[in-house]
Amino acid sequence: MNGCRHIRREESALRRQPRVSYAQRFYDRQFVSRTILNNNILSRFESLLSEYFESEKQLTAGVPTVGYCAEQLCMSASYLSDIIKRTTGDTANQYIKKHLIRLAKNRLVSGMNSSEVAYSLGFSYPQHFSRTFRRVTGETPTEYCEKRLKDK
Repeated sequence: MNGCRHIRREESALRRQPRVSYAQRFYDRQFVSRTILNNNILSRFESLLSEYFESEKQLTAGVPTVGYCAEQLCMSASYLSDIIKRTTGDTANQYIKKHLIRLAKNRLVSGMNSSEVAYSLGFSYPQHFSRTFRRVTGETPTEYCEKRLKDK
């Protein structure tokens, strides 16, 4: 008796599989056919990040999240992540971190120390900033500054 139920479940799953793959193909196709729209969303995402840091929202709200950005762009976080991933090759979270690192490098070069940069970018702890910086660039903020001074 239990064997029959198991077989029926497998048959039911096999019948649903073509519909799921069709839906997935339809979902994937929209990223190919809407490249201009996707690039527009990417530029709006970049503008949102720039405005976020220019208005210094990071000082009160912290580092921007994918959820916050998606809400501001009127879409779900997963859809925003999919668009960013298909357009740039990076996830939305990686894209935000790379934006943070670009800002951090500019501030480090201008003479700010690592702790000042961390707090100015919305990190609660300088160690968290240093760890993020090292994961993205492969070097600590101090090593980056020393390398820049050495190159000059």
